[in-house]
Amino acid sequence: MWKFLLFTAVLGLVLFGVAFARVQQRSVTKHGVQPKQTLYDLTAETIGGKALSLETFRGKPLLIVNVASKCGYTPQYADLQKLHEQYGELVTILGFPANDFGRQEPGSDEEIAEFCQVNYGVTFQMMSKVHVKGKEIHPVYHWLTDPELNGWNQAEPSWNFCKYLIDADGRLVGFYKSGVKPLSDELLSAIKSLDSNEDE
Repeated sequence: MWKFLLFTAVLGLVLFGVAFARVQQRSVTKHGVQPKQTLYDLTAETIGGKALSLETFRGKPLLIVNVASKCGYTPQYADLQKLHEQYGELVTILGFPANDFGRQEPGSDEEIAEFCQVNYGVTFQMMSKVHVKGKEIHPVYHWLTDPELNGWNQAEPSWNFCKYLIDADGRLVGFYKSGVKPLSDELLSAIKSLDSNEDE
């Protein structure tokens, strides 16, 4: 009888350990492991040519988007601007122009800034043109796409207007492909949930 009870107890502990490991694995997959580098360690250049430490955004959720002026998704600039105007207290948008997809951002920083202002009245933070993939990938995008640095994600931008959502603690919490619109329920729900988590 005691052998049976001992066997049952050991089996219970084993099953509990397996279940706990699975929960931990799901947690790591969803929230990421502790990254080796934080986003706040990085610096980028604004479209006006000034160095900007991302430490500036500590405590503020970020939406980082690779943008382009001659893309089928370019009208998303309008929705990004609306997102900035309507939900700017919940998330800060950083637009990174890139010419990595179909040569759809050939302009200089000055030309890009003028295009954004004239056509979409952009007032959210625009950055200097960078590479978001390849050998010359910008450090910010290297961090966004290297799981050893950000904790979990390896998905690179597949086209212009891919979106990376960062929480107020500088953790990468979401990746959204180009087709996910800035004002979509999917993205807005994720942004609002970050605010809810802060309130708890």
